[in-house]
Amino acid sequence: MTDTVAKLLDLLHAKGITVFAVVDHSGEAEKAGMKMPPTQLVIFGSPRAGTPLMLAAPSVAIDLPLKVLVWEDGDGKTWISYNDPEYLRQRHQFPAELMPNIAAAAMLAEKAAE
Repeated sequence: MTDTVAKLLDLLHAKGITVFAVVDHSGEAEKAGMKMPPTQLVIFGSPRAGTPLMLAAPSVAIDLPLKVLVWEDGDGKTWISYNDPEYLRQRHQFPAELMPNIAAAAMLAEKAAE
């Protein structure tokens, strides 16, 4: 799983996308005396891409910056979860012409899973 997170971070950095944080949910659970499979949330974005979305539909700010969850199931298989860009467009009703502003994030997440 850590390889997938590292690959995602490398892809984001290569594209000039800011990584705001990596939240290690499983690491924090361990600090609290609990155990859970490896689970990390990568929070990232670009003001150049996100600002036009928020100007068009201010409510989209609740879903920005973008997030990708990398997690391992009980069998040790790694999964990647994220909000589909079309879901975000429908949820916040921003214009379809702004889809490219967030569509690349899904492609990068899928590439990290390869």
